[in-house]
Amino acid sequence: MTQAPTPTADTVRRLVRALLRESGPGGPGPDVRPVAENGPRTTWWVGARHVLHLAPDRETGVRRLRELRLRDLVRSHVPVALPTCVAHGEWSPGLVYTLDTRLPGGTAEEHDVSAVGEADLAALLGGLREVAPRAAEALGVPRTAPRSLEALRRMAVAAARGLARADEFDPARLHQLTPPGAAQLAAQPATAVLVHHALRGEHLVVSADGRVRGVLDWTEAVVGDPAEDIAGLALAVGSGAAVRAATLAGYGARPCLRGLWLARCDSVVRLAEHVAQGGPRGRDPQAVSLWRTRLGRAWEAILLERVTELREDGESGGEP
Repeated sequence: MTQAPTPTADTVRRLVRALLRESGPGGPGPDVRPVAENGPRTTWWVGARHVLHLAPDRETGVRRLRELRLRDLVRSHVPVALPTCVAHGEWSPGLVYTLDTRLPGGTAEEHDVSAVGEADLAALLGGLREVAPRAAEALGVPRTAPRSLEALRRMAVAAARGLARADEFDPARLHQLTPPGAAQLAAQPATAVLVHHALRGEHLVVSADGRVRGVLDWTEAVVGDPAEDIAGLALAVGSGAAVRAATLAGYGARPCLRGLWLARCDSVVRLAEHVAQGGPRGRDPQAVSLWRTRLGRAWEAILLERVTELREDGESGGEP
């Protein structure tokens, strides 16, 4: 397998100079800089109006091209903006690039989502439910089975022990989710919808007034469990806002609580991974800080769990 070349500013500038035609052959070309200074340089800001994605391998390239078709399918169903593709092709033999418009605004990591922004999220979740799963699958979007909440709960219980030793988390908090409770919150049959599957803070475009103006990066979309997007929102904007948005979108207590506990268990597992990685000197402090913040958001106490009892009698019908 041939290793992909490392993109540089000159590589990117040469590529976009011809696409945007902002300067002559001898000109300096547009201003370019990597979105993540310390990460893989596969996403670049190009001037103030565009963003360039460079697929590092063929599989990522397939997902990038699928994303273009999926955004066109989703666009008419959701009230928020999606990037528009300006050009696509190969930046290296067999490796795809896509040049998109840049959506104005910050991210959910920079701006708090307001009550009106929660309504935007509700409309996003509701719009995704309207997309016909068969239409998404026809574009190559994969169908995935729901995760086992009980298996994830067991992983979180084990991870919480390590976090307790590091004085990061009280494992007793996980006692709220019992094995029978996890069974009650299993995904229900015939509930699969189009799921963005990466509703992280950096993928939500949020304006200074707290409105959600756009959603980025649809490469991880699947047809599957809608609770995964509720979980993503819990990590991105907090459990309260996520559950309120999901409720406004028409979801009942079961998928809301399932999403809440997916997020809580994920946050414990992921924070434990980063805390344990390489010991104190080998940790990535930014990653640890990010997952501490996400854990705090996911573990916000919400009214729904205060008034809803997770039945432990094994009864399968109705909401928990």
